[in-house]
Amino acid sequence: EKMKICESIIKQLIAHTKKDAPLEACGYLAAKDGVITEIYALNNIDKSSEHFSFDPKEQFCAVKDMRVKNLELCGVYHSHPATPARPSEEDIKLAFDPDILYMIVSLAAGREDVQAYKIKNQKVEPVYLEVIADEEV
Repeated sequence: EKMKICESIIKQLIAHTKKDAPLEACGYLAAKDGVITEIYALNNIDKSSEHFSFDPKEQFCAVKDMRVKNLELCGVYHSHPATPARPSEEDIKLAFDPDILYMIVSLAAGREDVQAYKIKNQKVEPVYLEVIADEEV
């Protein structure tokens, strides 16, 4: 499986996760015509370096904004400030929606690694991210 994502979104993801480090950053990803074109940086109300929770009010506003812009909620992202870009056991347990993309940005060992997954019945499938120039959208 693969998903197209704008180059600027990858940059924004990395910027958000670096800004919030060493805490986990989190947010939504929205797509238009099968391309991820928008990021909604949300606050991690857990203020933790090991897990995250969304603020329901922010979630609601983000989803409303997507509707207005005719975008589709296609993914959730969060960062692993000190561990690899693979879903943790907790990530897998909490992955309730088999249809959305779970994106993880790892800042471990000074790298900026962005990986995406689909998680169905506790099974993790990698999704290839095809980065495209914003002009191509």
